[in-house]
Amino acid sequence: MRILFVLQILAGALAACGIGFYLLCIWSARAYLHLRRPVANFSGGGEPFTPAVSILKPLRGTDPHIYECFRSHCLQDYPSFEIIFGVDDPHDPVVADVERLQHEFPNISIQLAVCAQHLGPNTKVSNLIQMELLARNPYLLVNDSDIHVPPDYLRRIMGHFRHPEVGLVTSFYRGVAGHTLGSRLEALGISGEFMAGVLAARQIEGGMHFALGSTLAVSREALSAIGGFASLLEYLADDFELGYRVARAGQTVVLADLVVETYVPDYTFSQFLEHQMRWGRSTRDSRHWGYIGLVFTYGFAWAVLAVMFSRGAPWAWGLLGGAVFMRLITALVVGVGVLHDSQIVRDLWLVPLRELVSVVVWVGSFFGHTITWRGKKFLVRNKRLVPLDSPSE
Repeated sequence: MRILFVLQILAGALAACGIGFYLLCIWSARAYLHLRRPVANFSGGGEPFTPAVSILKPLRGTDPHIYECFRSHCLQDYPSFEIIFGVDDPHDPVVADVERLQHEFPNISIQLAVCAQHLGPNTKVSNLIQMELLARNPYLLVNDSDIHVPPDYLRRIMGHFRHPEVGLVTSFYRGVAGHTLGSRLEALGISGEFMAGVLAARQIEGGMHFALGSTLAVSREALSAIGGFASLLEYLADDFELGYRVARAGQTVVLADLVVETYVPDYTFSQFLEHQMRWGRSTRDSRHWGYIGLVFTYGFAWAVLAVMFSRGAPWAWGLLGGAVFMRLITALVVGVGVLHDSQIVRDLWLVPLRELVSVVVWVGSFFGHTITWRGKKFLVRNKRLVPLDSPSE
């Protein structure tokens, strides 16, 4: 009985911590909404700052929405930019999409780089190193192949570089869900959970000290100061590491007031769990203590355990009701208020399931170091990728 009493007190205390975390996320979102300023409002009142930029898009494989995503980058209201696509296999089916884009937009500089050299375990970074050699402009912008952007994307991102202390600009993103449960849970996690954590981390740490793969706009000076793309070659979370290193070098990382979209594949439930496990183990190694601290953020899950351990005591049911309410409000404030994600209202009833899955993934991520990424298996060790067929193993 004493053990049961200890368990219910522990679960109740952790549930209360989780509710506190939900309040922190709401406060962080409100603080961001209050303080954010469009680029036009702080550009000094003069001409917009529109430096020439090279967009680097490493590719591997295609999907039903990829051409629409590519095309959105060609429809930019921006004076000077080029797009460099990179593949490591000249026979990759995505090459046909790039060639189609070149024919549709002959007045835009669109290059296809075949990155034949395999420079390290992170193929994306290996390609970026080779693509950068073709870039002609003083600023580089990297984003994932499935990112869809609005027509004013470059203006709103690049305008931040008017300020010389800015070394990197990143952006929010929201997932466009497919038809499967796995796809909807993935998109829900991005808007209602992951981005809430990003805002909370930004608030606690007094600014951005990492970056998101949805947008990585960086000056060549800032990139050179951290050792270039080559310094990221062994890392799985290259986007996080790039932002972390730029911030550590003393330059500002800006989270732009802009939301781009990513199309979430129609994952089966097992594929969704596999992707979440890769993400979890990557985050575990990138932000080790912060990831361990997630134990204090799962208010709903701990409240469920408090009800079970207390055998349905009224105080535990009250705690569960408060946790559910605050968890849903957090999802709405961040998902709708910050990310303008209308689908989160449709899928709000899935939020409790999404959190329970997150707990399972969080626990599971500590029991192994193996991930599957782009069809290959790796060990994640000290934030670095180690191929399983490596001679060192």
